[in-house]
Amino acid sequence: MKKIIATAAAPAAIGPYSQAVQSGNTVYLSGQIGLDPASMQMAEGIDAQTTRVFDNLKAVAAAAGGSLADAVKVNIYLTDLAHFAKVNDAMASHFSQPYPARATVQVAALPRGALVEVDAVLVLG
Repeated sequence: MKKIIATAAAPAAIGPYSQAVQSGNTVYLSGQIGLDPASMQMAEGIDAQTTRVFDNLKAVAAAAGGSLADAVKVNIYLTDLAHFAKVNDAMASHFSQPYPARATVQVAALPRGALVEVDAVLVLG
């Protein structure tokens, strides 16, 4: 059985998907880009977008009854791997040891011209 997770504290889905889906104690968070949930406008620059992405993920995790501390897997998508170190620094400020598993890949493009997108899998309880 699955439960759909939704919150106004993160951007509404911009396509046919849910912000997150819970199955049992596992929550699958859809990718978040640097959209402000109130204005649906993209944050400017990699630093602001990365901050917004992690804030959006935290909001969806909270709506599911968890936090980023419950993350077991994170995927990071960058349009330029030159931003790798900045995203690492941001991730280090939002996660603590033991860190979740992670993959980081460079992609040709992201929705709405985003520079970074991050999704995650949480295990609650």
